[in-house]
Amino acid sequence: MVTTLRTCDLTDPLGIELTRPPLSWQLAGTPAQTGYHVRAGTSPGAADLWDGGEVDSPDQRVTYDGRPLTSRATVHWQVRVRDADGTWSGWSEPARFELGLLEETDWSAEWITHPDWYDERNDPRAGEGHPLPLLAGEFTLAGPVEGARLYVAGLGVYVASVNGAPVTDAVLEPPYSDFTRRVVYATHDVTALLREGANAIGVALGPGIAHVFPHQDRYMKFYGSQGAPRAIAQLEVRYADGTSDRFTTGADWRATHGPATRSHWYGGEDHDARLELPGWDAPGTDRSGWRPVTVRPEGTGKLRARACPPIRITEELPATAKLVATDGTPVFDVGAVVAGWPGLRLDLPAGRYLRLLPGDQLDAFGRVVQSKPTTGAPIFNTYVTKDGPQTWHPSFRYDGFRYVEAQGLPEHVGAEALTALVLRADNEHIGTFETSDPLLDDIHTIIDRAVRGNMYSVLTDCPHREKLGWLEQAHLLFDVVAYNYDVAAYCRELLVTIAESQTEDGLVPDIAPEYLVFDGGFRDDPNWGGAIVRMPWQLYRRYGDTTALVTHYDAMRRYVGYLTSQAEDGITSQGLGDWLAPDSTTPVALPSTWGYWRAAATMARAAAVLGRDDDAKRYTALSEDIVAAFARRFAGCRTQAARILTLDMGLTPDEPDALDRLSDAVRAGEITVGEVVLPALFRVLGRAGRHDALWAWATSTSHPSYGYQVRHGATALTEAWDGPTFGLSQNHYMLGAIDSWFYRGLGGLGQAPNSNGFRRLLVAPAAPGDLESVRASTKTPYGRAAVSWRRSEEEFTLEVEVPPGSSAEVRLPDSLRGDGLERHRAPAEAVATGAGAWDVPAGRWTFEARR
Repeated sequence: MVTTLRTCDLTDPLGIELTRPPLSWQLAGTPAQTGYHVRAGTSPGAADLWDGGEVDSPDQRVTYDGRPLTSRATVHWQVRVRDADGTWSGWSEPARFELGLLEETDWSAEWITHPDWYDERNDPRAGEGHPLPLLAGEFTLAGPVEGARLYVAGLGVYVASVNGAPVTDAVLEPPYSDFTRRVVYATHDVTALLREGANAIGVALGPGIAHVFPHQDRYMKFYGSQGAPRAIAQLEVRYADGTSDRFTTGADWRATHGPATRSHWYGGEDHDARLELPGWDAPGTDRSGWRPVTVRPEGTGKLRARACPPIRITEELPATAKLVATDGTPVFDVGAVVAGWPGLRLDLPAGRYLRLLPGDQLDAFGRVVQSKPTTGAPIFNTYVTKDGPQTWHPSFRYDGFRYVEAQGLPEHVGAEALTALVLRADNEHIGTFETSDPLLDDIHTIIDRAVRGNMYSVLTDCPHREKLGWLEQAHLLFDVVAYNYDVAAYCRELLVTIAESQTEDGLVPDIAPEYLVFDGGFRDDPNWGGAIVRMPWQLYRRYGDTTALVTHYDAMRRYVGYLTSQAEDGITSQGLGDWLAPDSTTPVALPSTWGYWRAAATMARAAAVLGRDDDAKRYTALSEDIVAAFARRFAGCRTQAARILTLDMGLTPDEPDALDRLSDAVRAGEITVGEVVLPALFRVLGRAGRHDALWAWATSTSHPSYGYQVRHGATALTEAWDGPTFGLSQNHYMLGAIDSWFYRGLGGLGQAPNSNGFRRLLVAPAAPGDLESVRASTKTPYGRAAVSWRRSEEEFTLEVEVPPGSSAEVRLPDSLRGDGLERHRAPAEAVATGAGAWDVPAGRWTFEARR
């Protein structure tokens, strides 16, 4: 049977822009597909839009190729497949997708704002001193509603409601973009929220990162404005009798000040609950004291549809304790470093002023620590109570924290008063990794917690002092993220943001969007800007999808051209070097040139996949020239980074024992590389089978090591190896490269070299040291792939799950022969390909080795 139908790697998406979107599916109970038949129509089961006919192919990803689609089109589609015996399945359950507003003329709504926040010049001081706006409009529905769509966007952060109810559980909308060029709108089915007669739409606005105003009393990474808060909304209603209606933001809307008196993306949010207006977004409310909105003059040409999952509340962590500092100040502990909102639940009289300071660490007196290298300082939210039971959390910004110091809170209030509402981009969590070693499991947990804490509308490097999309992690640690989360749609959207940051001369800055321009290496580093080249390729390898390669090929080409223009004799010297490496003797040019080579080599492979043979030859020659230049320039360089990158490029080191020296250093925990070279360290030693060296470091608790962080109390991966004992960010995933080795090395859950989209797995676990068992799984485009192994003195058992549509090469660990476990037993369906190696089709298989 056919299951898991998706459009653009999303389930039944609303409001997409692609008129020829990719369609994909998975199989259940059918080990292999030899043909498929896709049909699409204006209603379930129909084929009036497209009948693709019977196609001889194992492909489970195709592009819609039916009748041209226009704005608002709804498409229902189904698939049936043919198995290896020539038998066709039944039709799948229908899936659907709906297009958004594709043309500027589809919009009749206008951008509106509060008159106090009107700004023509992108002045960062616009609106300063004024509470945040509430906007509302009423309309009347003439009859019963069959269907309704609300298309809505805001500049800054908006919260939209219909008849007093939120239209979505998505938060911190819209996502990051270059707001001067692109603002993302969302499409919501609001049919159930409407009623015949009077209705109302409300929009609460905050400045977000689009409008970071300067002020003296709180921390700010930068200040500047791409536009003051504003909103646009268009409600389209289809009545049961077949007629339709449209209601839009415009001059008839009204505006007032809300209870949020200030919100700063970095510094904090202030809320006075005494100023709340019950029913402000409900029909029939008296708005005679409100002011007419200001209609802004810009059009709708920069509105673009959302194309990936939004940010949502994904966890709720009640405070594990209410601590009391030595001076009596209460401090709530939620048990782990997280990113999101501190949520209050109180029953107090009106007028109590609370000041909430979020932080990751406590000082010797039990107070929250805030400083520039950790969270930035000062950062605080304030809340003034109303009378009686009440709940509150910030709505227009977020924090990174484990602790919340609550100044002004009455002594009798207990730990139940605070809950951490954990936020992240709601990409499906698809990975599991568990072992017999609790330390390894804890390391995986703190890395995953740091990934979650930085997976927002862009991949940030920390959720407090930066909140910026630094690009190196997005591709250097792509596998760390992708083993654990489905980021197919998410990373395609990241690439749109990265591409729109590219300058005319081809430079891709180190951050995207480029809300502020940094100097020198903080703007121009091949291992940051190289994300524009590497990520489309990584999406192709991981998901078998060429969409990003096709879309961004020109941007990729221009970036490699830019690097070539900066190179001298094949060497590039710009950038940050091997960032935060303990060894300061590694020249900046070494990792910079390696990043240049990686971009050129990736371009050669991408060109070949897209059939651009001339480009493939040209970029192959360029990458070979860079390798030769690297070998000449860095011959004799003896740093650890030089050894690793030399091996990673496929060069023969001039030290015949370079690999042994590297292995011995890692085994001894003598790690001198920074975040750029660290992923290559795991790659080089993993490929060489030096898993024992990696294992020794993985299980170390000496400094520097992951275990050192765990043993010193880290609950999320930290920015520096010193972890909680030092003072840099306590929520930073840039050092998380080991997690990829956990899955691919210890779990053995990898992809064959010439495979894309996990069509063919390579299951080759390592069993180093005294590790007794590993369980690892992830979801591939074809379904769940899983490996589980365990061993004793007498036997080694390996269980493999290969999803339908895939096959696998399975290899038992080479170390088993040294352990005397040489008698193998494999399933009858397995085809031996060597000693301790087999090919298997889709299914669940068990392999054993015994004495």
